[in-house]
Amino acid sequence: MITFEDVKNDSAIATYIKKADESLVALGYTEHSFAHVSKTADTARYILETMGYPARDVELAQIAGYLHDIGNLVNRVDHAQSGAVMAFRILGSLGADADEIATITTAIGNHDEGTAVAVNPIAAALILGDKTDVRRSRVRNDDHTSFDIHDRVNYSVKKSAVKINEEKTLIKLKLNVDTRYCSIMDYFEIFLGRMVLCRKAAEKLGLQFRLIINEQQLL
Repeated sequence: MITFEDVKNDSAIATYIKKADESLVALGYTEHSFAHVSKTADTARYILETMGYPARDVELAQIAGYLHDIGNLVNRVDHAQSGAVMAFRILGSLGADADEIATITTAIGNHDEGTAVAVNPIAAALILGDKTDVRRSRVRNDDHTSFDIHDRVNYSVKKSAVKINEEKTLIKLKLNVDTRYCSIMDYFEIFLGRMVLCRKAAEKLGLQFRLIINEQQLL
């Protein structure tokens, strides 16, 4: 049985994550390296742990979160499917159980908004972990005057938090946005599809999704 620590400490996986992010640097994308995959894994863990899922399901969600973007090594286009195929081979070489490989690769292959479906709880937690990672530190461009809309949206987020309420009926993405860099409309222009996907993923886990920006509920 492979563990999340095994995956994090594997030198080949680290190389794939690093090289995949280097490709996205060349394409002008925001950060998709260790900070992003670690935060995705941590949020997925928090969600399933809070909802009372078995410890092994929690760990599988962490592994899926950590591996979910390795397909960018192949190409940004269809990176979820490429990443699923890569993860299938990597996990097999590490001696993972076939049922667990299937669960993880299914989640990875269903995380990108163009083709994503929350087909199981692991996939749902991965989607929520990935799509809620909006933060200033993901912006690589130091020149504010040349920000594109993705730079502006991420840079505008001074604080973000994902929280499940005590009754375990709601999951909230709360953002503190500096509107000098991005209007609320800018956020919706590029992230509405992601937020709708978060809503569907939350429903898979028996939750309602809420988006709250500057203390105003918008979704």
